Amino acid sequence: MVELQDSTFAALANATRRDMLLRLTAGESTIGALAEAYDMSLNAVSKHVMTLEQAGLVTRRVDWRTHYICLNPEPLRAAHEWLDHYRAFWEHRLDALEDFLARKKGAQHAAPDPTQKKTRRHTR
Repeated sequence: MVELQDSTFAALANATRRDMLLRLTAGESTIGALAEAYDMSLNAVSKHVMTLEQAGLVTRRVDWRTHYICLNPEPLRAAHEWLDHYRAFWEHRLDALEDFLARKKGAQHAAPDPTQKKTRRHTR
C-alpha cells in the first residue's frame, strides 16, 4: 500500500489540479495540450503540474523539449482507502443516531406528554 501523504490532499484542494487529473485519465498529455483547456499562462499550468508531480499524482517524461504528463493513480488509491475508512466509521455512527432518534420519536408517540393540555375538537 502506498503511504498517504498530506501533499496528496493539498494538491487535490485546487479545482484546476483536480480537473487536470480528470483530463489525464484519458491518457498521457503534453503540458502544452493540457494548458489549452485553461485560461492561464503556460507557466501557471506548469506550476500546477509541479504541485501534482511533488504529490506523486503525475509523472513527467521529457522527450527533447516536450514534457509529457501521465496520471499516477497510486496516491489517489491511498487517499480513497483513507477516506473509505472514515466513510464506514461515520455511516455506522449516523446509523446509530438514526436508530436512537427513531426510538425516541416512537417513545414520544407512545406516551402522551402529561404537561400538554388536551383539547377537544368540536365538529358541526
